[in-house]
Amino acid sequence: MTSLPIDRANVRTDPAALEAASDLLRALAAPTRISIVMLLAEEPRCVHQLVDELQLNQPQVSQHLRVLRDLGLVDGRRRGREVEYALVDDHVAHIAIDAIVHACEKVDGSCEHTPEPAALRPTAS
Repeated sequence: MTSLPIDRANVRTDPAALEAASDLLRALAAPTRISIVMLLAEEPRCVHQLVDELQLNQPQVSQHLRVLRDLGLVDGRRRGREVEYALVDDHVAHIAIDAIVHACEKVDGSCEHTPEPAALRPTAS
C-alpha cells in the first residue's frame, strides 16, 4: 500500500490517501472477501480451512486471498506444506464490522447483532 500522511486533517485531500482508501474498499466489495476477513480476524487459517468454512472451491478462495494479499491486508506464512493466512492488522476487520452493522441498519434495522471476533473485543483493564 501507499505510504499515507500522518496528519488526518490533510488525508481528505491527499490523492495517495484517497487512492489507497479506494483500493481498500474495492478489495472489500466482494462478500466472500468480507467473510474471509471476518474469519481471519478470529484466528489465522490455512486455505483448506477457509474452503471448508466458506463452502467454496480452493481456486475461488485462493483468488480472493490473492486480492487481499496484494493490497497488504493479509499475510501468508508457510506452515509445513501449507500456507497459513492472517490479517496484517485489525483495521480491516473493524472496517468490515462497521460496514456490516451499517448495512444492517440501512436495510431494515432487523439484523441480529454481529458479534465481534474475539481478537477485536475490548479487554477489561
